[in-house]
Amino acid sequence: MNTTVDELAALLGGQVVGGPGETPITGAASLTDAAEGQIAFFGNPKYVAALRSTKAAAVLVPKDWVEKTEAIQIKVENPSLAFARLLEKFTPPPLAFPPGVHPSAVLSPDAVLGEGVSIQPFVVVEAGARIGRGTVVGAHSYVGHGAIVGEDCKAYPNVTIREGCRIGNRVVLHSGAVIGGDGFGYETLNGKHVKIPQTGIVQIDDDVEIGANTTIDRARFGRTWIQEGTKIDNLVQIAHNVVIGKHSIIVSQAGISGSSKLGQYVTLAGQVGIVGHIEIGDFSVIAAQSGVSKNVAPKQIYLGSPAAPFDEAKDRIARVNRLPKLFARVKLLEEKYDSQHRAE
Repeated sequence: MNTTVDELAALLGGQVVGGPGETPITGAASLTDAAEGQIAFFGNPKYVAALRSTKAAAVLVPKDWVEKTEAIQIKVENPSLAFARLLEKFTPPPLAFPPGVHPSAVLSPDAVLGEGVSIQPFVVVEAGARIGRGTVVGAHSYVGHGAIVGEDCKAYPNVTIREGCRIGNRVVLHSGAVIGGDGFGYETLNGKHVKIPQTGIVQIDDDVEIGANTTIDRARFGRTWIQEGTKIDNLVQIAHNVVIGKHSIIVSQAGISGSSKLGQYVTLAGQVGIVGHIEIGDFSVIAAQSGVSKNVAPKQIYLGSPAAPFDEAKDRIARVNRLPKLFARVKLLEEKYDSQHRAE
C-alpha cells in the first residue's frame, strides 16, 4: 500500500523531522535492506552506522535522537514497537481458515467443537476433547482424550496436545510443539530404571505463545503451569511440575528442570539451564548460557555457570580472562629468579 510520512507519523503519534511530510512511503524494511520509498527503524546504538548509510526514505528514531540523517526522521517513544505497528499496514493480512472439518480429519463422536472452529487435513481429535470457538487446528495435529482448547487459539501444523491438557484462550502453538508429553521420571530398582507414572496435566493460560519444537511435559501429579501472557521461543524444554509466572520470556534452547518455579516477568535468555526444585523471583533476568543452581531473589540479573549476580560474575569472567597475562608474568619472574639464583 502507499502512504506518506505525515500519515505514518499521525498513526504513531510521532514528530516529523528533516524532510517533507508528503513524501510517499511504499513499504518497510531494515536499515540495511531498505530501498527508496521505504521506511525503517533505529532503536539500538550499535546500528548507528547503518542509520547513517541507509537508503530508506524515512526512519523511526527515538524522541531524544539529535543527529541529522539523509532519511526523514519520525521521532517516536519506542521505534521498535512503532515499526511493529507499521508492519501491519505493509504486510498481507494473515491467512484465514474457513470454519469446518476437512474430510481427511478424524474426529471422535464425543469431541465437542465450538462455533467457527477450523479443523485442517489429517487432524485427529480424540474422545472427550473440547475445542473453543474460532480456534484453528493445523494439518496433522493431534488433540488427545479429554483435552480442552480455548477460544481463538491457533495450533499450526504438527502440534500435539496430549490427553487431559488445558489450553486457554488466544494461545498460539507453533509447529512441532508437544504439550503434555511424559515428564522424565525414573527410580532405580535392582539395577534397572523403573518409570514413575506421570499422571498430571499441562495447563496453559490465556495469551501464551509457544515456539516451534518446544516441549512442555505433563506433571508427575497436579499440573505443569504456564501462566497468562508468557512467550516461549523455539526449542525450549520445560519439565514436569514447572510453574512459569505471568508475562515471562523464555528464549530458545533454554531448559527448566522439574518442579522449578519462575515468578512473573522473568526472562531466561538463550541456552539458560535451570536445575530442579528452585525458584526464580519476579522480574529477574538470567543472561544467555547461564546455569542456575540456587534460588534467585526478585529483580536480579544473573550471569555465568554457575550463575552469580551480574557484577560478581562479570568480575569473575574478567579475572579468568586475565589469567594468560598472569601466567606470563609469573613465568618471567621465575626466569628472573632462576637467573639471579644461578648468578649467586
